[in-house]
Formats: sequence, structure tokens, C-alpha cells
Amino acid sequence: MIPMRSAWVRLPAVLLILAATAACSVLQPGASGSSRPADPVHAQAQDALARWADAAAKSGGATVSFVGDQTGQLGDWEARVGDNNKPALMAGLLVAPTALSDARPDRGKVHWLGGDSIDVDVLSAADALADLIAAAKANGGECGDCRPLRVTDADLATGLAETTRGPAEAPLWVFTIEGTAVRVTRVAVDPSVTVVPPPFNAAHPPAGLSIDFAVGGPESTKLTVSFVGATKTADQACGADYTAEAVESDLAVVVIVIAHENATQGSCTLAGKTRTATATLDAPLGKRAVLEVTQGLPVPLHAP
Repeated sequence: MIPMRSAWVRLPAVLLILAATAACSVLQPGASGSSRPADPVHAQAQDALARWADAAAKSGGATVSFVGDQTGQLGDWEARVGDNNKPALMAGLLVAPTALSDARPDRGKVHWLGGDSIDVDVLSAADALADLIAAAKANGGECGDCRPLRVTDADLATGLAETTRGPAEAPLWVFTIEGTAVRVTRVAVDPSVTVVPPPFNAAHPPAGLSIDFAVGGPESTKLTVSFVGATKTADQACGADYTAEAVESDLAVVVIVIAHENATQGSCTLAGKTRTATATLDAPLGKRAVLEVTQGLPVPLHAP
């Protein structure tokens, strides 16, 4: 499976700049090592927990939440169609000249690689395509000059998908696209817990550093998180060391990354690198989701 990295590729690129800027801006003249993040970061964490609880309440009892884009593709676009098809897919420009089936398949299963599984309802092919289109449009995808992709067939299959509890085999629909060997996929589980982040305001970007993924398991009382931070450690100019803390609820954990910067005056670049920090939980993680603090979105959970 080759996941479609549309909105969740562009977002880390923005976060890379924000993280690197944050790592360097605190190193300007007069700065000193920080101990705890400012109150706005903790307020964002509490807001994120509230949004997650609201999403869980509205999910109709869903017991699975997928991470990132639930649309993917098999294969690479051919050179003759790539300039049209790639942006068309990202914009959700898909049509089915012959209506796809709206009959729901039998119930399926989500199997986690650790051995757990749950029974789930499965979307019809027509509903899965509608979800794909709606998600692309919600992510701001648009391409006024693109020709719509014509969906000619749909097959039910299973494939790996990232969830808040780690990778899992899940039902998905595989759509055949006219004029290409590429197949477009969409996770077909109904329902799942899906949280909607607040609008991004470039004039007032969210505080804190966004984590990319967490390492832990159900029994873990410590989570090691990965994020983009300063390229140097705190014993060097423009460097920083990092610690992390967790803000917890019964349903989710928000990890806040705290920078401890070198106070040396100087001009810092916008370069960043992958760093890690470990947060201690008040209770084992269990089945709770791990959220990043800037938008309150769930992140992948990797096994220790």
C-alpha cells in the first residue's frame, strides 16, 4: 500500500518551518533556558482533549480511529497522465459514470499487528467514494484545470492502515481509474473516530512543537515521541535539549514538548532535525489515542 500523502505531507512541511523557527527564535538576545511551556500550550492541550471526547461521543460507539489520510493509491501515475491525475485525486475530482453499488458488504474486521481485532461495519463502494471526495475537499484540495478521474470499478480488499493503536489490517475499497494502471484506495470502516482540528491562522499559529509519532504500547507508562527540533544540543549556540510532559484524559493523551535552549546570543538558521523526548504517564496508555498539541490530531503509535 502506498498511502496518499496529500494534506499530511504538506502539513509536516509547515510544521518543520514552525518547529525550526520556534527552536531558533528563543535563542535571540536575552533568551534563557525554558522550564515549562507557556499557558497557551496547556490550553491547546485541554482543547484537544475536549475535541477528541466530542468526536468519540459523536462516533456512534466507534472503537477505532485512523491516523492521517485514509485515501491511498497502488502504483505510480504514468508520465502521460500524472500531471492531471495526481492533483485531480488530491482535489477529490472523481466521478463514476456508472453508479457504484450502495449495498453494504457483510461486517468485516480490523486486525492489529499485535493480535487484537474488532468487528466493524463496512461502507458501500458508493459511500466510500463519497467519503474520499468529501475528505479531499475538506482538506482544501482544488484543481480547476484538471479533468475528473473516471471510476469504472470497485473491489473490496484489505490493507494496512495506521491507527491510534498502531498499524492494522482493515477493509478498504480499491477503485479502478480509466486510462491508468494506478488503483485508488479508501479505508471502508464505518464508523471511526475522526476529530476536526480548528482552522489554521497563519497570523496566530498554534504554540508548541507537533510530534510526528509516539513509541509505546498499551502497558506503557512512558511514551517516546519524535518531532523536528534544533539541530544542535543545548551545550552549543542555537542548540536545545528537550523534555516532554503528558496532559491526559480517559480517552486520549496530548504530549507537550518542552525546549531547553542555549542562551548564547547569535543568529540561528531555520534548519531542523528529528529529535526525541520521553513523557511519563499517570496511568498505562491502554487504548487511548496519542495527540499532538498544535492541532489536536492523532499520531501513529509505534510498538516499542
